[in-house]
Amino acid sequence: MTVSGPGTPEPRPAAPGASSVEQLRKEGNELFKCGDYEGALTAYTQALGLGATPQDQAILHRNRAACHLKLEDYDKAETEASKAIEKDGGDVKALYRRSQALEKLGRLDQAVLDLQRCVSLEPKNKVFQEALRNIGGQIQEKVRYMSSTDAKVEQMFQILLDPQEKGTEKKQKASQNLVVLAREDAGAEKIFRSNGVQLLQRLLDTGEADLMLAALRTLVGICSEHQSRTVATLSVLGTRRVVSILGVENQAVSLAACHLLQVIFDALKEGVKKGFRGKEGAIIVDPARELKILISNLLELLTEVGVSGQGRDNALTLLIKTVPRKSLKDPNNSLTLWVIDQGLKKILEVGGSVQDPPGELMVTANSRMSASVLLSKLFDDLKCDAERENFHQLCENYIKSWFEGQGLAGKLRAIQTVSCLLQGPCEAGNRALELSGVMESVIALCASEQEEEQLVAVEALIHAAGKAKRASFITANGVSLLKDLYKRSEKDSIRIRALVGLCKLGSAGGTDFSMKQFAEGSTLKLAKQCRKWLCNDQIDAGTRRWAVEGLAYLTFDADVKEEFVEDEAALKALFQLSRSEERSVLFAVASALVNCTNSYDYEEPDPKMVELAKYAKQHVPEQHPKDKAGFVRARVKKLLAAGVVSAMTCMVKTESPVLTNSCRELLSRVFLALVDDVEDRGTVVAQGGGKALLPLALEGTDVGQTKAAQALAKLTITSNPEMTFPGERIYEVVRPLVSLLHLNCSGLQNFEALMALTNLAGISERLRQKILKEKAVPMIEGYMFEEHEMIRRAATECMCNLAMSKEVQDLFEAKGNDRLKLLVLYSGEDDELLRRAAAGGLAMLTSMRPSLCSRIPQVTTHWLEILQALLLSSNQELQHRGAVVALNMVEASKDIASSLMESEVLEILSVLAKAKESPVTRAAAACLAKAVEYGLIKPNQDGE
Repeated sequence: MTVSGPGTPEPRPAAPGASSVEQLRKEGNELFKCGDYEGALTAYTQALGLGATPQDQAILHRNRAACHLKLEDYDKAETEASKAIEKDGGDVKALYRRSQALEKLGRLDQAVLDLQRCVSLEPKNKVFQEALRNIGGQIQEKVRYMSSTDAKVEQMFQILLDPQEKGTEKKQKASQNLVVLAREDAGAEKIFRSNGVQLLQRLLDTGEADLMLAALRTLVGICSEHQSRTVATLSVLGTRRVVSILGVENQAVSLAACHLLQVIFDALKEGVKKGFRGKEGAIIVDPARELKILISNLLELLTEVGVSGQGRDNALTLLIKTVPRKSLKDPNNSLTLWVIDQGLKKILEVGGSVQDPPGELMVTANSRMSASVLLSKLFDDLKCDAERENFHQLCENYIKSWFEGQGLAGKLRAIQTVSCLLQGPCEAGNRALELSGVMESVIALCASEQEEEQLVAVEALIHAAGKAKRASFITANGVSLLKDLYKRSEKDSIRIRALVGLCKLGSAGGTDFSMKQFAEGSTLKLAKQCRKWLCNDQIDAGTRRWAVEGLAYLTFDADVKEEFVEDEAALKALFQLSRSEERSVLFAVASALVNCTNSYDYEEPDPKMVELAKYAKQHVPEQHPKDKAGFVRARVKKLLAAGVVSAMTCMVKTESPVLTNSCRELLSRVFLALVDDVEDRGTVVAQGGGKALLPLALEGTDVGQTKAAQALAKLTITSNPEMTFPGERIYEVVRPLVSLLHLNCSGLQNFEALMALTNLAGISERLRQKILKEKAVPMIEGYMFEEHEMIRRAATECMCNLAMSKEVQDLFEAKGNDRLKLLVLYSGEDDELLRRAAAGGLAMLTSMRPSLCSRIPQVTTHWLEILQALLLSSNQELQHRGAVVALNMVEASKDIASSLMESEVLEILSVLAKAKESPVTRAAAACLAKAVEYGLIKPNQDGE
């Protein structure tokens, strides 16, 4: 018995009465050969459900194991192979496949046992012998590595814990080596087994920032993707101890603790999904319980006195990332409900705190915005009206508890909390505004003589002006109140906020030129004042942020856009502010850039519908003359010259909850506008735009991901992908591009994705494999039938490049499909570019798979005239491809060569062979030489 490898399902004779099982198994085998591993898996699963015999079950389970190996799901591959072995302990193929899965899972000691069993069953099998040698070498290397690191680990800890070595270079090097060692799983395991967690605890207890950083970064390696080590680490250090490190004053230490806790959360959540099984299969305590203990400690930290503002922000960030569901398709939102019941008041307490003057809780400029984002995500994660009503009641009860009977300080805290809700789940904020006395207090406090009270009230009024649908009197009475504050206040901090409120109310018409709220010139005056404040670096960043907020609204007006992009100082100040610690400015910056580049969705109205609306005396939105394409292009070029790409790249890198999915979408829109002109794409790439687009295309709203993917496609089409996306980054581009092939994308997006994938497929086999793995081939084939000639041509070109891969060649060679026929027919189309692509694919396939040559005459009766037309084409590329196809057919079989030599092809080849030296003449001469060799034709007297 020979074994062809782990990926070859095998047929067997059908047992009596098992025709349906046999039929499904054969269907699965055919699907497997065609590369449809999921389809094959389904067929084998269906066969198992039809009462298969134990022998059949063993074969079906090991075939399922082969599918899982191909799909790189090694846990399931091991499980399926084990089921086959349970049915038949001597199933050598199942043993081999399980060894492959175990090797990939890093369980070499178990994999070698299976291979030894395989060799004992088939001593002469070279595949088994070679696999056993390879895995033996891996085990020896691991043993050598582990033994050599034993002494090193001990030595490193001795140096780090030696008080005499304080601040020395030796100590610094030891800490770096420890962190590097922990990044490899074998090194992390060695540290863990060498009493490492207890020793790292001692480093944490020193209180020295450098040692604490080294300890935290080493713990990241120990806990990363390893649930049982994670739980053991928490039991040694104590959950409370780990969480408390977040609250230290040192920002680097707090961030390192945040990273460690994120890794711990990921390991525990993976355990919840897998049902308490760790990476190595050990049974451990309930990870869901550990998860709740961690979250409970984070919620406690939010309101703990003495915790740093940075630590509070990091705790909010962790809650944002870990509590809400990743996908609304997941029906379980129990964690969100638990956090709302246990910690909503604590989150609201942070949202209602003020930075200046410092209150009981230390907060940063970003704390309130982070609390708003968390509240918004929790509210969005609720599934029904009853859950939302509970959220509203908790918020309203909290606000009432401060508003009633707590004096002026309590009212300020309540209003600040309402502002926080308006910036987050605005539905809850709107309901809070309607509570008795709240809006009246806001209006009254706007006239206060105390700056702190005025600030809180004016900010609440601004947020209400944008969000309060049911508090319509704000819009009616707000303008006069805000104008009064803007004109009479002596404090810039009040005036700038009042101006933003005016900007909000003044931009109610959006981009509709005919819906101006203010008198002619007023909007430009407001914008000029905003730019003046923005450029004044004597004003703190928190106050200047409001100037950007104002511009985000005013730039709906095209006149404002034009003046803004001409103001180099204002653009420079805007980009500098976007890089500052004031993270809450990001959304406003992105909004202003979307407006300046007109990258919001806009559809040109149908002229007939416009006429009809005018006749019916209905309002028709008008576009500003300066929002025409020429003006927009000019603005884009000015933004590029000012360094917009570098600023946006820094914004994308932001590790902050403020970079919400909505903010990501805005940045994606701007990037797409920046790369619209081919001439500008080099500038975007040079300033790091390609690198910044990747995370935008992989995370965010559906619209944002699509826009970023389209921008990536444009860059991939016109620039060298290996330069634009260096190193491993080029492989990350494939998935966003494949996402543009879905039917819900526009024809232009489909076309650009196909063009970009064509470029990638021509670079390397590894990239072609990545495209195949993303299941792009069926979609590309579908577009080869598209009515639009440019999409059809792009799909054919892409398939031509993919044909260099064995898997795609197998698809063309598989029986019962029309793939080859389509290429042959397209080689005879009128569209010259389509003919070139199809003929190129034919030349490639017939060269790599000679068996296809004999099938060309079978797929269509017109094959000969199509080949002759290629050979007679005035386009030398088409001629060359036709000559290569003819040569491949002649070399494939004497019978095919005979049919060609009996046709006009002989005469055409004879003429081509005598032409001026070129690839075409060489291919034609080679055809004739082969025909002579077969004895089908004879050379003339000159030997030609």
